[in-house]
Formats: sequence, structure tokens, C-alpha cells
Amino acid sequence: MERDGGGFVVKTRVLIAEDHAFVREGTRRILEEQADCEVVAEAADGESAVELARRMRPDVALVDIRLPRLNGVEVTRRLRSTSPGTRVLILSAYDDDDYVFALMEAGAAGYLLKTAPAREVVEAVRSVAKGETVLHPAITQKIARLWSEGGSRPAPSPPRDEHPLTPREMEVLRLVAKGLRNMQIAEALHVSVRTVEGHLSSIFGKLGVTSRTGAVIYGAQHHWFTVSEEGDPRP
Repeated sequence: MERDGGGFVVKTRVLIAEDHAFVREGTRRILEEQADCEVVAEAADGESAVELARRMRPDVALVDIRLPRLNGVEVTRRLRSTSPGTRVLILSAYDDDDYVFALMEAGAAGYLLKTAPAREVVEAVRSVAKGETVLHPAITQKIARLWSEGGSRPAPSPPRDEHPLTPREMEVLRLVAKGLRNMQIAEALHVSVRTVEGHLSSIFGKLGVTSRTGAVIYGAQHHWFTVSEEGDPRP
């Protein structure tokens, strides 16, 4: 929870775009139970989502993929120009390859599956609002696996032992590719979360990326590891 200089809670303003009223209302209740979240608009179709975002300027748009009139991919593309300050977090039941890549290319800041627990959705909204990229572990694994198998934009592949990361940084990157959160990585390596964050910051700087997903894709592109169908990264 963040506070401004006067000690007041700075709320993250959220738009929910979901055509199923039951899901939309449930998501709203979850978010409004948080002192630092405020749902400022709801949309049952894509065109309404774009227009409401233009008018309300929310910090985060929580968007389903399969919306009437405009789907989530097109909503994401349009928000980049009509409401550039709004970051899009996809919350969907689908993880098809075409959806994943189209949404990442359209500029989505995050992609969660509807099987995610409520607390993960709340944390994802907070993270996306702060400029971070958030992906469901299954989505991270899917992206890494597809790139390691030969993505649509191959990068030059140096020898496997030529990379700028320390052994511990590579260990952290492999755990990220496996879908672990910072807390889980810290527990696995018996270090603090702050230490994990420090390693990630160093990894991002060395690889010239700005997100966990970018780092995983970079590593998979350069064949530092591959990701199996079960999501297990191997050297």
C-alpha cells in the first residue's frame, strides 16, 4: 500500500472489462475490499471499455479476451493510443498461443488466468500499476517454451557458456522461467526477497530488458536453457 506525502492512501484506479456480469461484479468486490484499489468504471464490451478508459483515465484496465464488439487484443491496441497512461492486465480463461503473443505484441502489461487466486489478482493489479509486467506462471512457461523451440523472431545464439550472468543469477532466471514468484524463489534459494529483487535488477541490466518475461525470453532465445512441456527449465 502506498501513501502520499500527507499519509493518505494513494488508490489504484481500475476499469473492469468483462461481459459476464457475475464475474465482473465478483472482481469488483474483490478489488474494493482493498484500501488501495478503486473501481472507477465497468464495461461489458470492448468499445465501451475503450471509451470509458479514454474518459476516466484509470491506472489499470482489467480486460477479458473474449469481449463483444472489440476483443481484448484490439482493446489493448487502442488503449495504447487513446489512454496511454492505462496499463492493461488481461484476466482470461484462455492461454492459446495466438492470444498470448498477440496480447504481448499489442502492449499488455500482464496476463493472468481466471484460475488465479483472488490475492494474486489483487497483487497483479498493484504490480502492473507500478510499471511491472505480471504473467501467470503457465503463461511465462508457454512463452519461454515457444521461444526456446524457435520463436518467430530468432536472435543470434552465442555458445551456451557465453553469457554475462553469474551462476546465482542464472539460477534465479531458471526459477523465474519455471514460473516461481519472488517469494518462492527466495524460499528455494534460502535468501531474502530483497536479495532476489537485487539479482533480478542485475539480470535486467545485463540483458537490456525491463521485465521477468523479457529476461526469460532472452535466455530461451540464446539457448541458455530450454523449457519442457511440464514447465521445467533445463540447461
